[in-house]
Amino acid sequence: MTSKLTQQATEAGTDEKFPDFPPRDDMQNSIHLDDQAHQGTLRRHFGTSNSIIVLSEVPLRLAPNQQQGHRIPDLLIAFNVDRSLAVTQNGYSISAQGKPPEFVLEIASRSTGREDYIAKRTDYASFGVMEYWRFDPTGGSRHDTHLAGDWLVDGEYQPIGITQVGQTRFWGHSEVLNLDLCWEEGQLRWWDPATGHYLLTFDETDEARVNAEARVRELEAELARRDTEG
Repeated sequence: MTSKLTQQATEAGTDEKFPDFPPRDDMQNSIHLDDQAHQGTLRRHFGTSNSIIVLSEVPLRLAPNQQQGHRIPDLLIAFNVDRSLAVTQNGYSISAQGKPPEFVLEIASRSTGREDYIAKRTDYASFGVMEYWRFDPTGGSRHDTHLAGDWLVDGEYQPIGITQVGQTRFWGHSEVLNLDLCWEEGQLRWWDPATGHYLLTFDETDEARVNAEARVRELEAELARRDTEG
């Protein structure tokens, strides 16, 4: 299977375009990725260069014209690539980009949970994705565990160690992102070992902005009071 797909990939050009895929009838991405703007959080962390891709539900194939074997990961991250090409082609073509993405994440849903840690695991390994992670907000009723990651070694996935803290926190380290992925009471979080802090969610970023603006207003009011008294 791999050799056949590879042959298809080498025959494809960069002018090929992925077909439009129907939207998923699933709220998991909206709840666990979109609602807290994890894509934006990660883009801010890694920078907004056109050579970095941080996107959700991007069709992934060896080549756009490949008839079988595509996947649409919940989150795809790739470095040293052409983001504008992915936009133009309506997907991520490994042959056109010249390399597979470094990181793929799947969030468990009722319809695809078992497929995530069996069939998709095999496919992402065949694509050459360096790290494949799985997050189950239910704590293991849809996937085989709360949080799992795999590292590609000689064409096969080897499990990444997961640390459990109590009953509500699990985490593992992503070498390709240099971030820790965390399962926190059913929520997805990203921990930056370099700063010793979580990457802020949308709500936390907005709260920090509101608090900063309030402090500025308080300072301005204090300065105005002193000018009046002086």
